[in-house]
Amino acid sequence: MRIDQDRIFTNDGSIWTTAGGAACLDLGLALIENDLGAELARSVARELIIYHRRGGGQSQFSALLEMSPKSDRIQMALTYARENLHKPLTVPELAEAARLSPRQFSRAFQAETGQSRAKAIEHLRVEAARILLEQSRHPIDVVARQSGFSDRDHMRRAFVRAFGQPPQALRRMARAP
Repeated sequence: MRIDQDRIFTNDGSIWTTAGGAACLDLGLALIENDLGAELARSVARELIIYHRRGGGQSQFSALLEMSPKSDRIQMALTYARENLHKPLTVPELAEAARLSPRQFSRAFQAETGQSRAKAIEHLRVEAARILLEQSRHPIDVVARQSGFSDRDHMRRAFVRAFGQPPQALRRMARAP
């Protein structure tokens, strides 16, 4: 067996291994999907209140965990942003979702997440695009559009900043056996 430190779980024939606590849920869902089908795995994920099963080949990265806001208001804004990545997501729009003035929102957001709204939205878009790349066969242009990037070149630059490699490389790595 080969050790790959940046994978959530791996499958080497009849041997499956996992990277850590939450990864065991991903591994369990992968085993269910492998043995009993995708629909049952989705049903179990819903019962466990898990957003989705992560692919085993993806890196252990979560934009929302990286930001870890302390208040419900900033969390509401981030949830709104994640659900509306296809929109521009302006400060006034996010401030309204957080029920704060734009000025209060900007200060609180920076203080709680340690980053600007623009950088945080880029991280959320990169994460959404990575998931789409790993779990769909959509062309890169479609993935870029669905995750809120203006075009594939902007998405490519964001991926290189976040992961050190372009989207195509991550897609190939996620699909590697």
